[in-house]
Amino acid sequence: MIKTKHIKSIIIILSLILLQNCQVKRTTKTHGINYLENRYKILEVNKTNLNDARKLMGFPHAKSLNDSNTWYYFERTLQKGKMHKLGQNILKENNVLVLSFNSAGILEKKDIKTKEDMKKLRFAKENTENIKVKRSFVNRFLGSIRQKMYGKRKF
Repeated sequence: MIKTKHIKSIIIILSLILLQNCQVKRTTKTHGINYLENRYKILEVNKTNLNDARKLMGFPHAKSLNDSNTWYYFERTLQKGKMHKLGQNILKENNVLVLSFNSAGILEKKDIKTKEDMKKLRFAKENTENIKVKRSFVNRFLGSIRQKMYGKRKF
């Protein structure tokens, strides 16, 4: 039957397969600024200016379209799931920091949105039309002529 040499090697192989998924530290993928909540606490309203915020946080990930004095910083952390999740990534943190500065460059308002706050957001069910996608009359007219012209060709 099976010799003791083979049993030892089978036990070693099985233990390696089982211990392969054991890790002391779970792997995480981070996008954006790490520990955004800690940096949020350091910023002081009516004391911190643009340069202090830039030194602490770096350049903003995005600025508001309407107001260039509103800055956005993001933090997103994905963590590898456990065996029962089949190793899928799990969203651990999803934070957005909004900083608003006045015309003098002093921090006027700071706000942080966490993953729990994002779950409470409601989105409109109505669709909006994209103005840039709408074609002008001339563009539609020339397009229809082009279609008729190329449609009659025989290859």
